[in-house]
Amino acid sequence: MDLKPNYYKNKVAINVLAGSIKNAEEIYQAAEGHVVVGLLTKNYASDDLAINDMKEYQSVVNNAISVGLGAGDPNQSAMVSRVSKVLQPQHINQVFTGVGNCRALLGEDDTVINGLVSPSGKVGFVNIATGPLSSQKTATKVPVETAIALLKDMGGTSFKFFPMNGLDCVEEYKAVATACAENDFDLEPTGGINLDNFEQILQIALSAGVKRVIPHIYSSIIDKNTGLTNIKDVQELYSVIKRIVK
Repeated sequence: MDLKPNYYKNKVAINVLAGSIKNAEEIYQAAEGHVVVGLLTKNYASDDLAINDMKEYQSVVNNAISVGLGAGDPNQSAMVSRVSKVLQPQHINQVFTGVGNCRALLGEDDTVINGLVSPSGKVGFVNIATGPLSSQKTATKVPVETAIALLKDMGGTSFKFFPMNGLDCVEEYKAVATACAENDFDLEPTGGINLDNFEQILQIALSAGVKRVIPHIYSSIIDKNTGLTNIKDVQELYSVIKRIVK
């Protein structure tokens, strides 16, 4: 079972949610494998229910699943780690403080684990207080380079920069992208990304020299009536990737 997403070979993969197993399979085909399919632990009442369901998704997308929290909910951190230990997925979303435990439970170094950091309001700094307890306290602003080093110490491989609200914090995002490029760290811009701003957000990261990027595009491409991700939108996103990724 492949533990490394396709973006390790091709710089970019997208992270989108699947509303059903068939939807996941269609997403994977539309993006020609350059995708990790988001599955949220918050949607399951127990570890066993999540594991059993997510195994079915794994089987149709060559393990290209992304075990997620659910809107960055820090209270899902422990469940994400427990479920991921069993599933050994290609991609995991974690709060900053949950990365070390998650990597230890996995027992391997190939799976991508992001650490959630938030915009701080100050260019060159990020908020790392995103855990179950720390998120209830005053924001902890640290230099981007320090946050990268801390995540590397814990076995993390990328930043999940969330919530971006599209391009609202673009100067902070540019500084994060530059630091990721200079420190050989991956970047996952998240929050408010849509078909209109996707190319600009992706291009900022690539132009800065980030080696691997996983933009998360969620609600903006989900059909509100069916709860399924629109396959035509996935195809459009992938067409942008093919056009600009060299």
